[in-house]
Amino acid sequence: MLSSIEDIILSNDGRGISNLRNGLVENFCTDAASFILQNKGIVVITTGFYIARAGASETDGPPGAIAIGNALEDIGYKVVYVSDKYTIQYLSKIKRDNAIVIEFPISDDDSSKQFANNFLLEYNPNLLISIERCGFDKTFSYRNMHGVDFSKYNAKIDYLFNNQINSIGIGDGGNEIGMGKFINKIIETPSLVKYPSLTKTSLTIISSVSNWGGYGLVAALSNKIGSNLLISVEEEIEFIKTIVDMGAVDGFSGQKQYKVDGFNLQDNSFALINLHKLVNDTIKN
Repeated sequence: MLSSIEDIILSNDGRGISNLRNGLVENFCTDAASFILQNKGIVVITTGFYIARAGASETDGPPGAIAIGNALEDIGYKVVYVSDKYTIQYLSKIKRDNAIVIEFPISDDDSSKQFANNFLLEYNPNLLISIERCGFDKTFSYRNMHGVDFSKYNAKIDYLFNNQINSIGIGDGGNEIGMGKFINKIIETPSLVKYPSLTKTSLTIISSVSNWGGYGLVAALSNKIGSNLLISVEEEIEFIKTIVDMGAVDGFSGQKQYKVDGFNLQDNSFALINLHKLVNDTIKN
């Protein structure tokens, strides 16, 4: 019985990310939703995971980022999306008109630190959210599930998260921004990455697919305010099709397919369908 948001977004866990669950509060999505509501104002959302063998970023991340951004816009937040050149075109295409998209350049450490500092001074965000964005490992490199280093294709967005700003990280494999508190547990789990991310966030959401974690956060926000803020299944499918047609790839196959982490469109909709049911039942009662 899928009785909670967390049960839904951790269903069909093929990589073992659920092993981190006992290191989190039981209702970690609800906890994160409360945290968001305590930090109203400007929110920066980052995403974009580069798939080395494809030379493109993947379908997991942007739909979840937009789902969160749309929900936050609906309740009065100003939304700024940040990514590097491999993902900004997808975000620009599927975002709402009022949201801003900023390209974080792929550059050296000093230039990246300076860009991050200037960005934070200009936008002064109240909250940072990362969803499916690779984070620094112990060598300050970026590596995928197989340990392949793709640092030269990845902007050092981690530097936004080194300024004690309230933040949430969403991930599904252990190498994403926000997983820094769980390094030992990740290493102990054979099916997770061997080079976990060091980058920490104030709170962390884990899910079988990172997009699902984003939807889980929106579901928890919906329950908090008494109104369903989730995107529809049809909107999610349209997002995925749009970015694949623009060049995004399935993270598992590295191919331009209408899939997310190996799940086809029908199977991938599992999370949203069940979250809608849960939210609507909660609001009704």
